[in-house]
Amino acid sequence: MINGETRLAGVIGWPVSHSRSPLLHNYWCRTYQVNGAYVPLPVPPKQLKTAVHGLVAAGFRGANVTIPHKEAVFHVCDRLTTVARRAGAVNTLSFDQGEIVGDCTDGVGFCDNLAAHGVSVMGKVLILGAGGAARAVAASLLDHGCDVLITNRSLERARALVNALGAGEVIAWEEWPEQLAGASILVNATSLGMNGQPDFDWNAALADGHEGLRVADIVYTPRQTPLLKAAQKRGWQTVDGLGMLIYQARAGFERWFGVLPDVDKTVFDLLAHDLNLEIIE
Repeated sequence: MINGETRLAGVIGWPVSHSRSPLLHNYWCRTYQVNGAYVPLPVPPKQLKTAVHGLVAAGFRGANVTIPHKEAVFHVCDRLTTVARRAGAVNTLSFDQGEIVGDCTDGVGFCDNLAAHGVSVMGKVLILGAGGAARAVAASLLDHGCDVLITNRSLERARALVNALGAGEVIAWEEWPEQLAGASILVNATSLGMNGQPDFDWNAALADGHEGLRVADIVYTPRQTPLLKAAQKRGWQTVDGLGMLIYQARAGFERWFGVLPDVDKTVFDLLAHDLNLEIIE
């Protein structure tokens, strides 16, 4: 029951009806018997600053930030974590005695998901894509000491990302399959494979891969993407994108509600069922 002691948090976006964060966080509140509530907060871009300051004034503990506000909210924060600065995006706000602190947990969520699947975050990692998600993932992998190679269909975007990170190597899009022989992990951070996107010949692209290659996809609609299916045919270990969505949420929940939640199959199945995704046994 919501009362005067209820801890409040939410997710800011425009639109925000697509977000599964309320489902996840409120499930955790029930599971851990936390007197808390997490609500969707549709905020148009021109009202972002007003809305964030309004949440602080209203006593909220913080909020997640989703499209299209992840970069614009930079200018609303009083302080940014090192991770947020390096990732170039903010997805988690904490309100600390009136101070607005911006953080990015996407990259940590990605690496935590790999680790949870028994994948060592080390060695040479090839990232497909140079958008916001790729930047957060690359930043976290660099922090883990990985050698990061970035490729994108627009070479200039890949170069801009490497320059912004201050580390990494750019690979031309047509040349990335040749790099698989020396890679430990392949990461798809593009929209290729997402429902409604054009087909791509993953079977041909993976021809130079080796037995120990691990393959991860940040796409989770569908959960088993064409890339993951092609990798599985070769007997390679794969990691789907749903776990990144779940693991990136843990840090915010702990800051706002005081509990670091566990991630188990029940949580995966909860979101998979709501998204009409495949339940993986």
